[in-house]
Amino acid sequence: MPTYEYICKKCKKTFEEFQSITAEPLSKCKFCKGKVERHIGGGVGLIFKGSGFYKTDYRSSDYKSKEKLEKTKSEKPKPEKPKSCPAKTDSCKSCSKE
Repeated sequence: MPTYEYICKKCKKTFEEFQSITAEPLSKCKFCKGKVERHIGGGVGLIFKGSGFYKTDYRSSDYKSKEKLEKTKSEKPKPEKPKSCPAKTDSCKSCSKE
């Protein structure tokens, strides 16, 4: 249900009312009984929780730590770069790969 903002045309005060969309708008100011105009208020942001939403939303810290551990286990170690041979001869296997 939306929050409606009412602005009094007589006293210029504003107030909010939490009403159903199908509810009849208020016609009188609750302060001076003057005529009011209804506007839709800003409301609040929505938070979606439960199944069916993005898989990483609202995960527990335990789940995140297990996922991180699995990721580090599955990563292959990078092969070390062979060190250069100071002799740099043609028969040296590490020198010929450079």
